Amino acid sequence: MAKQGNIRISSENMMPIIKKWLYSDKDIFLREIVANAVDAITKFKKLTDLGEAAADDRELCVKIAIDKDAGTLTVEDNGIGMTEEEVEKYITQIAFSGAAYFLEKYEKAGGEGIIGHFGLGFYSAYMVSENIEIFTKSYREGAAGVHWESDGESTYTIEECDKADRGTRIVMHIAKDEKEFLEEGTVRSLVEKYCAFMPYPIYLNFTGKEDKALNETQPLYLKAPKDCTEEEYKDFYRKTFHDYHDPLFWIHLNMDYPFRLKGILYFPKVKSRVELERGKVKLYCNQVFIADNIKEVIPEYLLLLNGVIDCPDIPLNVSRSFLQNDRQVQKISKHITKKVSDKLTGLYKTDREKFEACWNDISVFIKLGCIKDEDFYGRVKDCILYKDLNGKYCTLAEFVGGAEKQGQEEAKGDEVRADKPADGAGDKPQEAATVYYVSDEVGQAQYIHMFRDAGLNAIVCDTLVDPHFLSYLEFKETGKYRFLRIDADIDAALKAGEGDAEGDKTLTEAFKAALDNTQIAVRAEKFKSAALPAVINVSEMSRRFGEMNAFYGLAGADADRDMTLVVNTANPVIQAFAGLGDEKKKFVANQVYYLAMLSYKKLSPDEMKAFSANSVKLLEDFLR
Repeated sequence: MAKQGNIRISSENMMPIIKKWLYSDKDIFLREIVANAVDAITKFKKLTDLGEAAADDRELCVKIAIDKDAGTLTVEDNGIGMTEEEVEKYITQIAFSGAAYFLEKYEKAGGEGIIGHFGLGFYSAYMVSENIEIFTKSYREGAAGVHWESDGESTYTIEECDKADRGTRIVMHIAKDEKEFLEEGTVRSLVEKYCAFMPYPIYLNFTGKEDKALNETQPLYLKAPKDCTEEEYKDFYRKTFHDYHDPLFWIHLNMDYPFRLKGILYFPKVKSRVELERGKVKLYCNQVFIADNIKEVIPEYLLLLNGVIDCPDIPLNVSRSFLQNDRQVQKISKHITKKVSDKLTGLYKTDREKFEACWNDISVFIKLGCIKDEDFYGRVKDCILYKDLNGKYCTLAEFVGGAEKQGQEEAKGDEVRADKPADGAGDKPQEAATVYYVSDEVGQAQYIHMFRDAGLNAIVCDTLVDPHFLSYLEFKETGKYRFLRIDADIDAALKAGEGDAEGDKTLTEAFKAALDNTQIAVRAEKFKSAALPAVINVSEMSRRFGEMNAFYGLAGADADRDMTLVVNTANPVIQAFAGLGDEKKKFVANQVYYLAMLSYKKLSPDEMKAFSANSVKLLEDFLR
């Protein structure tokens, strides 16, 4: 007959695992010990509210003391305390959760504010301690003090002691190779990181009432938004993130149903592109720090922001795979996203001037959010702004509408814009509107000048995310928009009508023959502006393909194979080219090529050397 039995696990086998693998960061032990102390106080406060324990005039608080000579770090509370039976039950039985028992017992009275859900928190202290002592006394009338001690192996001692006051004192004898945890600066920084908002005062090396608590027991995010002032929001931001530049604006999260969530998300002023990667959203559970930038709870693109989010429904010790698959966490993430999009659209509608003033700082965040989250794009797409060549901010619909209006006013007779169907073509499908853009206002200055001379406008797309965002827009708004960089479509944008086909062919052949670069294609066109002798033209598709391959380090990244030198037959230099001798043709052709290339990309070392020599020669000829 088959037998049944209970699996037994020996503590001497468990403790080495707990010491080494319980937490990924050993400094988290202080969070666990202080959180246990706060729990003990919260339980006592709950009992006094219910009339089951007698309150006194002592401040409910946590005290931390460092004794370098003794090599000890002590954490003491004046909370509920423990009897000898409770020490045996909660401390010696690994993974028995005192918090779970308390919550079950007092469920009807409400267990909010109890932090711990696991019985392993106390044992995290053995990651840095060679021996731990507990001195505790229960709140119960007539209870005796209890002393418990263990080196973290398989044995412990427990006995009565003379502890006078209610509460628990944990004395950690720090291991020789962990002495950094006996430094006041280290302990202060750990309290600031993990315990900054715990609900009871935490004092270090407590000496009296003049001491200042290391934590803020009532952080701003716990207050109702209507009770918070603008200066309080800014002050909380400065203290929490050590950024003395005021945030652009913020979102106060405050809800109790269907899940509990409180927090504040700040949109920081970005002073450099490097700072785009420095956002920090701190995640808390019942005012206890869990981690920075948990993307399973906070969408990745929101991590460009700074903020504090406190969600009691997320346990302290959980794996990220659990968070990814937890439906409640997914709902929280979607709610946060919705609140952010609501704030953005609300600001756009109610205070567009402020929205435009903030746009340069928030545009990357919004565009990344659109690419990463289709729902987010659907909510904010109508308030995405673009700066045009005149520095004016407009939506894509406003920009296209303005361009079409200008095109209608300028159209004469049968002339119509290239991106607008001719009269009588209303029965044909509407063509995608062509939107020209600039990716580098300095490098593409000559093209911008030509665009302005031709009465054309373009939008400025100069952030790192813009190439991907424009492709995303073309995909999402299929058939509605077509994006072309201003150097990508010379014919449609700048051409001034048909030229002399035979003369252009002769000019093209002569110009190409005079060039040192025999690989580049040459084409002759008449531009609306006579200012520039030539420009470089690379098709939008070829350039995007090259940029994409370069981004991923793939072959075929060089878009120059599709590069064309377009010479402007309206320019006096080009008009005079045919009458020059062979030597001057060579000089002019190459100098025109170098000038066009400088507006497109860097010259090669040999080209730069030749361009410099030509420029010197021009100066010498000018001075003769």
